[in-house]
Amino acid sequence: MADFLTAAEAARRLGVKPATLYAYVSRGVLSRGKAADGRASLFDAGEVERLARRGRPRRPAGTADITVESAITEISGDSLRFRGLDATRLAVSRTFEEVAELLWTGEFRPAGELWQARPVALAAGRAAQAALPAGTLPLERLQVIVPAMAATDPLRLQLDQAAVLAAGRNIIAGMVDCLPAPAPAPASAPGPAPAPAPAPASAPASADAAAPVAERLWSRLCERRASPGLLRAVSAALVLLADHELAASTLAARAAASVRADPYAVVGTGLGAVSGALHGGASLGAETLIAAASGPDDVPRVVAELLRRGEKVPGFGHFVYRGGDPRAVLLLGLVRGAAPRSGQLAVADAVLAEVRQKSLPEPNIDFAIATLARVAGMVRGAGEAMFAVARTAGWIAHALEAYAGAAPLRPRAVYTGRPAAD
Repeated sequence: MADFLTAAEAARRLGVKPATLYAYVSRGVLSRGKAADGRASLFDAGEVERLARRGRPRRPAGTADITVESAITEISGDSLRFRGLDATRLAVSRTFEEVAELLWTGEFRPAGELWQARPVALAAGRAAQAALPAGTLPLERLQVIVPAMAATDPLRLQLDQAAVLAAGRNIIAGMVDCLPAPAPAPASAPGPAPAPAPAPASAPASADAAAPVAERLWSRLCERRASPGLLRAVSAALVLLADHELAASTLAARAAASVRADPYAVVGTGLGAVSGALHGGASLGAETLIAAASGPDDVPRVVAELLRRGEKVPGFGHFVYRGGDPRAVLLLGLVRGAAPRSGQLAVADAVLAEVRQKSLPEPNIDFAIATLARVAGMVRGAGEAMFAVARTAGWIAHALEAYAGAAPLRPRAVYTGRPAAD
């Protein structure tokens, strides 16, 4: 017997489909190597033979695997690749728009298409979010903006690639440009606090619709002028968050696309799932944690109170990365380089020190974008907004794959209820 088997040979020996073979890899049942070309998968023949003799592994109670073949994103060990390219390298060498086009088409397309929403879509999205109460979080505004924009697009059900790419650019640009500019902080003065000002319907008229998405998003999340270093960190965050294989929101969005929901509905589905506290919403908890400490010396009290209530420290640990989230390492490094004397960075570093002292898991991307938001002085919930805008690129990429597929994504349940009655 040869030392290594190809994926087809291993699947045939085990009597399973290739998708099941890769599910075994994701669950740690089988190890996978790469051929000399760096693309083909190889499997240890002895390991495959032992598994074949032992029989198919039973899934532990409480776990579930849904395997979908995709050419978009690969998570291997503690590395993340988009179309075979390291995402952390892309984050410091490419713009968000370039990476979105890479996810969608497999190549860096030359700049030519403006990322700009149609005027009628902007008007609808801005009007819809302007009706929301003051203090509504940016992610909640995005959840209203997208369906409002959809109602203005009579061709949204055109699902060929060119139409979906145009819709993707229109949706992402509209999500950003329909958000209101942050209201200036009121000057401190004696007497009762002034009533909160109503949210403006749109960003300042001076905003450049041809500017990069990262720059435009900054103007919606922060009233301060962007420093070059922190703006680079925002751009990197958008790239790092653009896709993450079949995370919950992407699985939901892909399922919607598989039954031919239009791109706006796909993104709306993703926005609903990404708001969960165990997903994109985790950054809001991390923002709240950093904001709760009056300074680095106050961090032990804040963390202790959190643990005393039986809560987890938000922004730490990850379902996939066991040795640490590489996205968090890169982004925290960029923030430190851009604002080394920031008081909010000192608080975030104190949180890191306190957590490590307690031997808790390493920080993840949610803690990193929360740190970025606090250091930059962004509005509450800015991390969620960055996550949602960035991940929209991934949802569109997965929609394109699903539209090209023949069958709906239809998982089956294992029934555990009462037995059938006569």
